[in-house]
Amino acid sequence: MQNRIDQLFAKKQHGVLNIYCTAGFPQLNDTLPVMTALQQHGADLIELGMPFSDPLADGPVIQDSSTKALQNGMSLHKLFEQLSGFRDRIQVPVILMGYFNPVLTYGVEAFCAKCAEVGVDGIIVPDLPMAEYENEYRPVFEKYNLHLIFLVTPETSEERIRKIDSLSKGFLYAVSSSSTTGKDKDMGDQQAYFERLKKLQLSNPVLIGFGIKDKATFEAASAHANGAIIGTAFIKAIEHSQNIDETVKTFISGIIQQ
Repeated sequence: MQNRIDQLFAKKQHGVLNIYCTAGFPQLNDTLPVMTALQQHGADLIELGMPFSDPLADGPVIQDSSTKALQNGMSLHKLFEQLSGFRDRIQVPVILMGYFNPVLTYGVEAFCAKCAEVGVDGIIVPDLPMAEYENEYRPVFEKYNLHLIFLVTPETSEERIRKIDSLSKGFLYAVSSSSTTGKDKDMGDQQAYFERLKKLQLSNPVLIGFGIKDKATFEAASAHANGAIIGTAFIKAIEHSQNIDETVKTFISGIIQQ
């Protein structure tokens, strides 16, 4: 079966909205209600954070959500329990985003097999070195049709971007700056970088992340790529929500026209 991420980009090339949420946040059992609301109200893709005690690439808001999720009792085993049967109600592609240590502890093949079993389509692992993936783990990910998505930054050389493009499946995550997530960015300052990526005519679609928080930043990013990723702003929106569905509806309607 064709991977759901590939299916998405085959039918939608522009304005793809990927929203990040942390598994087990704000409450332990909110994972599926949040995902269901995201699909219901217009997210094209869901990026589900696997909480980790030392999330180096994440800004303070997402780090804090990760800490809270761990305190709530979230773990990789618990997450797979929660995701069991989720494909009965959620059709959009789902990506797990996290760090390599918990995956290694779980067992790389066991992890990939479990992802395939529950219906996860891809994974983002910022601290998995490209060479290590290519030389050791690529066959395992491909065996289970699990797309590994790499990050590129304004500092990534053209040669390395092309190498990453050749190894990536699904899409490339274009980080809009080298800092952590959640910082305010001026999209205008990043224009040359986005244009450079566009001119490379990469084989994978490109989604822009870090600093996308509202309609204006989403549209500015989407003008240069296939779409964008929103994380910190969404975590802030749901943190104290009394009604997840209503909060998600309000948040997404402020970004895209239904």
